[in-house]
Amino acid sequence: MNLANKLTIIRILLVPIFMIFLIFDFPYGDYIAACIFTIAALTDTLDGYIARSRNQITKFGKFMDPLADKLLVSAALISLVEMNRIPAWVVVIIIAREFAVTGLRVLAASDGITIAASWWGKIKTITQIVAIVLLLVNNYPFSKIGIPFDKLCVSLAVIFTIISGIDYFYVNRKVFLASNK
Repeated sequence: MNLANKLTIIRILLVPIFMIFLIFDFPYGDYIAACIFTIAALTDTLDGYIARSRNQITKFGKFMDPLADKLLVSAALISLVEMNRIPAWVVVIIIAREFAVTGLRVLAASDGITIAASWWGKIKTITQIVAIVLLLVNNYPFSKIGIPFDKLCVSLAVIFTIISGIDYFYVNRKVFLASNK
């Protein structure tokens, strides 16, 4: 078990802790949840960097890292729907894209092809994380000056989610089309 894989496991273990602070009525619970979410999201960048820089990419990491990301983001988004902070249709678009791209990756893997994250996918991830953190803290500090920055970030996250999904399927259309033969 290398360091990158340990960070992935820590990210998974942070999900229920994040949920506890988000859902239960703790003083400053939303802010604590936002901090936990941010730390967990940062471990994604860190574990990827460590795995690549130390040449420690493993089958476990290839499987668990994207799963950990999807658990974290899905838990946050579904909770935010329950809290009436984000429309359900936005979450459906985001989660549907994740399922579709994961399916494409599984299809490619069955042919021995690895589909790496694209720049569009990275931009999508950053905008989703920023939007989620702003929604968790009720748009603080921008709410103090009346700027709906959380809504702007959610809109950008939806746009980049759609663009990145289209990009993955367009760039990897040969994988998708080959499976239909």
